[in-house]
Amino acid sequence: MGALLLAAWFNRAAGPAVVIVLSAAVLLWCSFQAPVTCGAGVRGREDGCRNNATGLLLGCHIRQHRWQKLKMLIVRRKVRAFCSGLFSDGKAALVTLTAIGSILSALVALIPGMTIH
Repeated sequence: MGALLLAAWFNRAAGPAVVIVLSAAVLLWCSFQAPVTCGAGVRGREDGCRNNATGLLLGCHIRQHRWQKLKMLIVRRKVRAFCSGLFSDGKAALVTLTAIGSILSALVALIPGMTIH
């Protein structure tokens, strides 16, 4: 999907609507489907759960971890812990940078005349 987004930026026929839709799709994939490490809080471990998770906002297969990371965004005291987990390892950093890139892509697509020709 990221490759389609890049192709839409370089293709003159693809308008800003296509770029915005693809940017939103990449952002949703990063948030809910990208393979990352869980990182939910676990007693006795500083680095948290090391199971595979789906997306930056969801946890692993353990029921208590499933929504723990998403809840961290709501509880004000936990936002810092969530943000530090976004760059905890290589996979999470790559997915985080991809999500940031898709947000920037959508914002730039909204500005008239910013497409690459």
